[in-house]
Amino acid sequence: MTIRIEICTIEHVCELQEISYETFNETFKGQNSPENMKAYLEKAFNREQLETELSVADSQFLFIYVNHKVAGYMKVNINDAQSEKMGLESFEIERVYIKKEFQKHGLGKVLLHKAIEMATEQHKTNIWLGVWEKNENAIAFYEKMGFVQTGAHAFYMGDEEQIDFIMTKTIL
Repeated sequence: MTIRIEICTIEHVCELQEISYETFNETFKGQNSPENMKAYLEKAFNREQLETELSVADSQFLFIYVNHKVAGYMKVNINDAQSEKMGLESFEIERVYIKKEFQKHGLGKVLLHKAIEMATEQHKTNIWLGVWEKNENAIAFYEKMGFVQTGAHAFYMGDEEQIDFIMTKTIL
């Protein structure tokens, strides 16, 4: 199995949109109403929104490939691009999604290690992310990777307010 990580650029917006819809649906469809899923997907992953996010200097999307096929992606933010004011010493992992067919192969771990490497290169001292309180598998994974819950914030899925746990890991 050949694994490679590449930066996603504006030229990849269609592929990014496709994988965003697919992985978000796979992850959350069973736990949310069809109306709220549709509203969220159309708002968060429409082409214009993704183009805007791709143009933010302090944000970066990365694709992870397995044998030359896109298997997942990650979005990271620093400085004012972070979705919460966590300070200049912080590095945010905003999204990590792996296609269902590629899960349980260590790709999430590869992406987290890449994020930690990027944060270290940028002299950040902590890395953080938000994870839905009902996503028990993801929470367990992040805990295994050394993250601890340090807070929570509201997240809207369509018209439903949900809670994301904020999980943080100190890096040196």
